[in-house]
Amino acid sequence: MHSITTTQLAEAAPANIIDVREPDEFAAGHVPGARNIPLSTVPDHVDELRELEDLHLICQAGGRSARAAAFLEHHGLETTNVDGGTGAWIAEGRDVEK
Repeated sequence: MHSITTTQLAEAAPANIIDVREPDEFAAGHVPGARNIPLSTVPDHVDELRELEDLHLICQAGGRSARAAAFLEHHGLETTNVDGGTGAWIAEGRDVEK
């Protein structure tokens, strides 16, 4: 699994950011352009995610997204985990969508 910081995420502007937090957490504020697929439903989306390139996974601090990344990589997908997660993104003063 590859990992990047939130600063690297902001600089890279990847096409596919998957936020694995729960819907209420996502609704409270997320990285612009992120799509919500809660961790518990990631197994249901493997085939759909397989079609995406430049797949970056984020959660609140990096733990849940690391678990999702490990699961997806076990199923043959290349992923990047965002260390520090949305919490770090917000702490750095970056914009969020609600």
